[in-house]
Amino acid sequence: MSLLERLNQDMKQAMKNKEKDRLTVIRTVKASLQNEGIKLGKSELTEEEELTVLSRELKQRKDSLQEFDNAGRSDLVEKTQSEIDILTDYMPKQLSEDELLQIVNETIAEVNASSKADMGKVMGAIMPKVKGKADGSLVNKLVIQQLS
Repeated sequence: MSLLERLNQDMKQAMKNKEKDRLTVIRTVKASLQNEGIKLGKSELTEEEELTVLSRELKQRKDSLQEFDNAGRSDLVEKTQSEIDILTDYMPKQLSEDELLQIVNETIAEVNASSKADMGKVMGAIMPKVKGKADGSLVNKLVIQQLS
């Protein structure tokens, strides 16, 4: 089942259950997916393109959460955290730190990286492999640890 089909089913369920917050998040994601399709000139997005849109939505909310937290807006922090929780349901299963470390080490060996100067090469090779399955900042931290 594609992401759009799943969102449509969940939207109907959220309407029946009168879950306003969930419904709002689902509608926002659907609109983002449709806008991306229009931007790319496609009627249907690939799974990878859907994942990119979903990751972008999640990242925006995480950034907002940080800003609201810094500003002491606990009301907005709670709302944004619930939106993040809803979006996380649609993301692929996240890799554990051990699994991620293994991928980092394999990729470092693949590209023959030996120092921090090779950081860009390593990150460029890793990110497509872990897209949507790991946080970029964690990947970055692990790569730095392994290259130093």
